Amino acid sequence: MSTDDEQREYSNGEVTVIWQASKCMHSGICVAGLKAVFNPKLKPWIDVSKATTAQIVAQVAECPSGALTIKKA
Repeated sequence: MSTDDEQREYSNGEVTVIWQASKCMHSGICVAGLKAVFNPKLKPWIDVSKATTAQIVAQVAECPSGALTIKKA
């Protein structure tokens, strides 16, 4: 599987953030809006333990490409 086809899931027990690399247009909106959770300098770059579920859901809703989505855990 190539990096562009990669899909990763990050759960906090309440919700799961799904990131689809092939859809990501790297707008930086997620990082600018919630840097504690979305930090491309770290591995993994998404840490859902760093904010409330409500904050995470609200920020993921701002993703313009749909690369970030939410599913109930």
